[in-house]
Amino acid sequence: MHFSGDPSSTDTLLLVVETGNTTTSVAVFSGSGLLEVCKMPSSSLSGHDTISGLLAPVIIKFPALCDAVICSVVPSLEKSIVDYLHRHLPGQVMKVSSSMRLPFMLHYDSPETFGPDRIALCALSQSLYPEHSVIALDIGTAITVDVLDSRRNYLGGLIMPGLDLMAKALHEHTARLPLVALDRQETLLGYSTVDCIRNGIILGCVSSMEGIVRKITSWLQKERNEHDIKVIATGGSAPLVATMLDCSPSIEELAVIKGSRFLFEFNVNFSS
Repeated sequence: MHFSGDPSSTDTLLLVVETGNTTTSVAVFSGSGLLEVCKMPSSSLSGHDTISGLLAPVIIKFPALCDAVICSVVPSLEKSIVDYLHRHLPGQVMKVSSSMRLPFMLHYDSPETFGPDRIALCALSQSLYPEHSVIALDIGTAITVDVLDSRRNYLGGLIMPGLDLMAKALHEHTARLPLVALDRQETLLGYSTVDCIRNGIILGCVSSMEGIVRKITSWLQKERNEHDIKVIATGGSAPLVATMLDCSPSIEELAVIKGSRFLFEFNVNFSS
């Protein structure tokens, strides 16, 4: 996927790198305006040459780039990308982590294990809905659910396998079930093994997500006296799953990237 626009000659440009289990994305912002996004499979980034092949064209196209922020859930890639950015950008390179200043109170037993992608999504949720409680869904390789109240407190979350992991588990741990490509099913029930797997995974995921959101919403209302609740969804499978949910979440395709940008500015503005 690739978006582009005209770089600003006056605003400071920021490079944002999101390294996920499946996809690595590189974005350029001028203020809050998105100028460019490019993506490639994380599995193809195995060394200096491939990392340079991803980042160098962007840095060359936007010579005014100074600072960068990286949000990575792949430690082996994170170090290589950070080292590359330090060598090729004159400004600071910030890493999204629980040790940075956050726009919400992170109540978590081991904050250092709280994923950077979850931090960025919670930060964006707070930025978009500062006076609401938020249920944030990241429907990707893994599915995460994180909850914030209207007083900027992180209340907890859930983690479960994503669609592709479910499909691979069925294929790899059974003798005869095939690996199935997942897209929206046309019928409730399947009439072939492929259809049965596809329908079962997708509808099972949708039903579980609906049940989880419903239970969390009820808990927020009864236990936390929260009644203005927003649901936000992101991740590679969000366009498929979220559009089938009764709660009709707001879909933010680039939520982690936007949240990382927000965290960079939140920390830079605080330190200055």
